[in-house]
Amino acid sequence: MKIDLKDYIRNIKDFPKEGIMFRDITTLLKDPEALKHTLNELYKMTKNLNISKVVGIESRGFIFGSMLAEKLNVGFVPIRKPGKLPAEKESKTYDLEYGSDTIEIHKDAIKVGERVLLHDDLLATGGTALAAANLIENLGGEIVQISFVIELSFLKGREKLKKYEVQTLVNYLDEE
Repeated sequence: MKIDLKDYIRNIKDFPKEGIMFRDITTLLKDPEALKHTLNELYKMTKNLNISKVVGIESRGFIFGSMLAEKLNVGFVPIRKPGKLPAEKESKTYDLEYGSDTIEIHKDAIKVGERVLLHDDLLATGGTALAAANLIENLGGEIVQISFVIELSFLKGREKLKKYEVQTLVNYLDEE
């Protein structure tokens, strides 16, 4: 059976602020067939890459990131917002459209030379993914691929990630 994942993604207009069309994957996650299909498609993109670790970005990157790690038989590493990780950490502050944000990773999470799959649910402007990739590389990891369930290609986030292999399952070409 062919599944169109867009049929399982809810669109919420003006969230979290006016003018934004929010792509909500909770409707995809609650459907067992769509969930399984999404995981299998992400796995197909990564199964032959000889990955050592999967790194997921808080918070929805944890969902498929951890499932992929289990399916690939590798470890999972969370990248979190400040104040959430208890041990020694590396931080990266990056610019947003309005202001800045910071993410963190444990310093002992990645060993030099480890092959890493970076995963998040959505690629928008690319700022968070680029900051996460920088954290991984600062620890000596090699980014083999960055995967997303959804890409908002009209925001051109892929341009910030052009030195990496980027894979996505669903692409929205415009804001509608």
